[in-house]
Amino acid sequence: MKSEFEGSKVTERHSAHCVEEAEEVVKELRAALEKAGITLPTLRIDPASLAREAPCPLVELGRCPVDTARRLAAVLR
Repeated sequence: MKSEFEGSKVTERHSAHCVEEAEEVVKELRAALEKAGITLPTLRIDPASLAREAPCPLVELGRCPVDTARRLAAVLR
C-alpha cells in the first residue's frame, strides 16, 4: 500500500508531465499556425488551469482579429 507521501509524489510527477506536454503542444501549434501565416496573439497555457493542487492545463487559443479568424477557418476547411 502506498503512503500518502508516495501518492503525492506520483501526482506531482503526473502534473509536471501534463504541464510539460501542454507547453510542448503550444509550441507545436504556434509553429504550425506560423507556417500557415496565422498568429494567435494570446495562444498560451491558461494560468487558471494551473492553479489547482494537481494542475490540468488547458490551452487557451485566445482572441484574434476577424481577418485572422477568417484565415484560420480557411486553413481548416
